[in-house]
Amino acid sequence: MPALLTYFIGFAVAISVMMVATKVVDIIIKAPGYQGEPTEHFDGKQFHNISKTKARSLLDVFKWALTENPEEWQELSRDDVTIGKAPNPSTNDGEINITFVNHATFLIQVGECNILIDPVWSKRASPFQWIGPKRMRPPGIDFEDLPDIDLVLISHNHYDHLDIHTVKQLSSTHDPLFVVPLGVSRYLESHGVHRTAELGWWKDKQIAANLQVTSVPAQHFSGRGLSDRDETLWCGYVLETTAGTLYFAGDTGYDGIFTKIGRRFDIDLSFIPIGAYKPRWFMNPIHVDPEQAVQIHKDVNSSQSIGMHFGTFPLGDEGMHDPPADLKKAREKHIIPESEFYTLEEGETKTLLSSTVMQA
Repeated sequence: MPALLTYFIGFAVAISVMMVATKVVDIIIKAPGYQGEPTEHFDGKQFHNISKTKARSLLDVFKWALTENPEEWQELSRDDVTIGKAPNPSTNDGEINITFVNHATFLIQVGECNILIDPVWSKRASPFQWIGPKRMRPPGIDFEDLPDIDLVLISHNHYDHLDIHTVKQLSSTHDPLFVVPLGVSRYLESHGVHRTAELGWWKDKQIAANLQVTSVPAQHFSGRGLSDRDETLWCGYVLETTAGTLYFAGDTGYDGIFTKIGRRFDIDLSFIPIGAYKPRWFMNPIHVDPEQAVQIHKDVNSSQSIGMHFGTFPLGDEGMHDPPADLKKAREKHIIPESEFYTLEEGETKTLLSSTVMQA
């Protein structure tokens, strides 16, 4: 057999094996999609942003992979950060305790109701724990130190927001109610997590006498594999309590939706992403930069805001410490005092009391 023919046969076999392997992996990791009637933002197969903006294509992903120029990141150990003490099991009436775990994970305590948002305790934001974005900072609360968890809010099914290992552990240990966007409950149920409630945009659920949760739009996308993009919904959440109103923006690009949220709710404190924003040509549709985060803060007319989604998993080309530094520049440009839009350390707790945020 001529050498050239042998080469082409070997190349064709290698490509075929790679394609089959990719297909098998995709089947294993992808999530089932939403099953429902078409709506303004759901065509029967995929969900769409209000602005019709889409995330970059797989070809753009390859382009970024070939041209990426990431800034410096340093893996930190427990000796490098202050791990918070075990939170109290509940709060006083009229108070909300907010503890930053890191990335987009927060513990929110309203009276006797303990809430986790986008809980991630795994070492990687990935379908596999041996490859993918690695946790560069330990969680600010040890999982074993969590109080009894009553409610978990999940904004969308990306790996740095829906960590199935943590979800299953929470389900078996605490048996909370999981409030998720449309379609996500099918994935949780496939993993034995059955206490779920789904919300579409602008739909709400009364959790307790002092707590109502509303799903609000975000500009993002969804998918856990290669062939399930946008088959489940993504969202932010507004939590209305007797002690104040909180807004969790989730993952989002910038759009006019935020002024609508601000007109509908009187927001005391917002959680707004400030990381994973470089390169802008790739990230702009689905991740805000710190200046756009400040604009969201202004659009929703939030009394105060906390920056999140930074410094934990290297998801963009910006450096580990760039988001807080760029947030400072954006605050100065827009004449926003640090006391109005700030970041927390892992394990740090703030108390919301009578629409005022103070250090606990």
